Amino acid sequence: MSPHQTHHVVALIFDDYETLDLHGPIEMLGRVQTDEVTTVITLVAEKDIISSSQGTRILADRRISDTISCDLFMTIGGMGTRTEVHNQKLLSWIQQQCEVSEKVFTVCTGSALLAKADVLDGIPATTNKLAYDWVTSLNDKVLWQRKARWVNHGKFLTSSGVAAGTDASLAYIAERFGYAQAKHVEKLTEYIWNDNADDDPYA
Repeated sequence: MSPHQTHHVVALIFDDYETLDLHGPIEMLGRVQTDEVTTVITLVAEKDIISSSQGTRILADRRISDTISCDLFMTIGGMGTRTEVHNQKLLSWIQQQCEVSEKVFTVCTGSALLAKADVLDGIPATTNKLAYDWVTSLNDKVLWQRKARWVNHGKFLTSSGVAAGTDASLAYIAERFGYAQAKHVEKLTEYIWNDNADDDPYA
């Protein structure tokens, strides 16, 4: 990577998102700050203030309108996905946003949104195992993987339920910035990283 490069993460948020789906990966991704790289995180939503299922309220940086070219586009999960899979405006924006994103990362039932937006057709992917039957019923063209902590396939990185997103975010850091950087972030956060995508005890 060239010196002093910005690593731009764009995260889609919506009401009734699962708190850890967002804040776990953001904690890890936001720790990638080196002499060569500065990570910038942009939260995007359809309104200014968003509430999680657990009651956390956060302020979006930008409204959904134009797409944002970025290194990593993240869609999270939670009960709110049950409503948002019927939001055609949002699904159309997701399609367009995926086109201008170098990598696309889903946490938990965030994969349901990509599945409904038809961007995972023919792609191996996984999702929250407790919601597996619901998510997989939304699109049978996706190559769903029942046993996987996360699945990394080309442009798409999909992870299983809630905390799996934190593991997958470290896997992304390892892929892009090196395994040593991922282990450094693990140490900084005192997080015990499951770095084996095939180790899925909840499948």
